[in-house]
Amino acid sequence: MEEITSRLLSWASIIDPQTREQAERTARMPFIHPHLALMPDAHLGRGATVGSVIPTEGAIMPAAVGVDIGCGMVAVRTQLQAEDLPEDRARIRQEIARSIPLSAGGRNQKITREHTQRRLADLEARAAAIDLDPSAYAGAWRHQLGSLGSGNHFLEVTLDETGAVWLFLHSGSRGVGNRIATHHTKVAREQCLAEGVELPDGDLDLAYLVEGTEEFDHYIREMQWAQHYALLNREEMMDRMVDQLARWTGVEIERVEEINCHHNYTEPERHGDRDVWLSRKGAISAREGQLGLIPGSMGTASYVVEGLGNPLALHSAPHGAGRVYSRSKARRTFTLEDLATAMVGVEYEHSEAFLDEIPAAYKDIDQVMADAADLVRVRHMLRQIVNVKGT
Repeated sequence: MEEITSRLLSWASIIDPQTREQAERTARMPFIHPHLALMPDAHLGRGATVGSVIPTEGAIMPAAVGVDIGCGMVAVRTQLQAEDLPEDRARIRQEIARSIPLSAGGRNQKITREHTQRRLADLEARAAAIDLDPSAYAGAWRHQLGSLGSGNHFLEVTLDETGAVWLFLHSGSRGVGNRIATHHTKVAREQCLAEGVELPDGDLDLAYLVEGTEEFDHYIREMQWAQHYALLNREEMMDRMVDQLARWTGVEIERVEEINCHHNYTEPERHGDRDVWLSRKGAISAREGQLGLIPGSMGTASYVVEGLGNPLALHSAPHGAGRVYSRSKARRTFTLEDLATAMVGVEYEHSEAFLDEIPAAYKDIDQVMADAADLVRVRHMLRQIVNVKGT
């Protein structure tokens, strides 16, 4: 751990000057307490650094929570072993991709599954309780429940060090969560401008909402609803993956273990002697004994971890490998042949559409895990054998 300033602690051994400068700027906000914690996977983000843990008193910066509210991972360990799997991995990849809408804007054509309807009923009841009309943000929100999205979101069949078969996925609150976040970020900017608030370097992405105001309460209510949407979205996709695994193997799947965690969210926590709003933007909760997930890239290892409850890190840990190449730079730098070499042994869709997700565009996950040695202990290492992504 490096103490960059008294208000900024960093566990990132790989960090570029722009990311460091951005984190320092966020840490100067007057309501940060006790300090901002920068995770090993930290990289440049909008508003606040991706891979940062931001405790605030009396205010929240919506952009520091992130636009994909509630984004996170879920993993299920099954009773199956590697030898129980058929050889035709292309079939399971294609069937998973068929059963779960992929890519930006992806949605279900109709809603017929009984458990999908139960989850939608839950979301509708929660929305009614807070006077929220999700359709005002995204008309397709119901049809997007159980859809993946694009970018670094994925659906994978993986094996752990014992050969046990796991299903693993990463996604968030889709279009409705993005619209909710964007709306409240705009409200925060308008309020700060109207009140003449001076933000560090004039960065409007650091605009905040003040606790005790209707605008703050409105954001909290809708943000928490979007977090729940993201949780149910992952559950819905995992149900479909379990179903496809059962069809592929001809075996009823047992969920031996299941872990589901957010990494773009905020919630009230107590750190030191004060109650704060703790925003984890690209970070997971890692209280002592708490299970979490840290994925690598589409061609590298992922980890099931157990938190160590490090108080200086605000009981947090990294959420993945973290980018070192922007998407545009990755596309300029790498070739389809580079991607094929990196993905040897993994069943995936061979397409230039995924060049910006090539493992080399990310930090070395082994270095990230080494940096996180006092944040988590590793329980399992997962290696993907099937990868599904949206473009």
